[in-house]
Amino acid sequence: MTVLDEIINARRRRFEEARKSSPLSEVEEAAARRHERRDFATAISGKGLSVIAELKQASPSRGLLRPDYRPRELAQGYEAAGAAALSVLTEEDYFRGSLTDLIDARDAVSVPVLRKDFVLDDYQVYESVAACADALLLIVAALADDNLRSLVRLCERLRIQALVEVHTGEELDRALEAGARIVGINNRNLKTMEVSLETSFRLRDRIPSRYLAVSESGIKTAADLCRLSDAEFHAVLIGEHLMAAQDPGKELAEMLGVYWDLARRRPGVNVR
Repeated sequence: MTVLDEIINARRRRFEEARKSSPLSEVEEAAARRHERRDFATAISGKGLSVIAELKQASPSRGLLRPDYRPRELAQGYEAAGAAALSVLTEEDYFRGSLTDLIDARDAVSVPVLRKDFVLDDYQVYESVAACADALLLIVAALADDNLRSLVRLCERLRIQALVEVHTGEELDRALEAGARIVGINNRNLKTMEVSLETSFRLRDRIPSRYLAVSESGIKTAADLCRLSDAEFHAVLIGEHLMAAQDPGKELAEMLGVYWDLARRRPGVNVR
């Protein structure tokens, strides 16, 4: 059994427990009461390469990242540093996250917030809307085609945007066929946990120009940002590198400062 399989099994147990304490009808009603939305797609499609800065307390590959985990402060630091949007891990068992983390982070900032989790069921989509997430992650490797297509359509109906994550060309084809509009290329192999930015460069040309392209995982330097910008990615999602820094917001500000300096001086860097 791979790490991804283990996480999915744990996630199924968790949302079945949640369904018992809060029936789907209650979560649907809570989602229906929500009115305010922040436009995730517009936020990450501005001039230059946008950064989706991630908040997570732990990860399967690195273990505990931040013993002192304060989502509100981290979110405010990221926003001040220039993050276009935030991503908040809400998976409990492997990432030590919660929906409360997302609610607290979003309440502290004005940028859109993505729920990053292993979404497998309609219940979790309604739950995400009720928790005021502006977008959520759908992992192609974790979903059958019919389920993926159904979840993408439900997101559209509930006005929450889906970042559809792929790792291979075959998964990319499935994402596009399912109706994805924002495609994330994860440079981490969720079965082996190995990371390579080359995954993004190999798959980028296969994403049509009318879709938004996001590179995820393994992004550590301003030079990485320049390479991905030049490859015409709209955004990157940076997690572990920032969370491992003493001051994540300061680290992001420094990365973006160097990137924009290089972008202004290097004709090869594409800032759209």
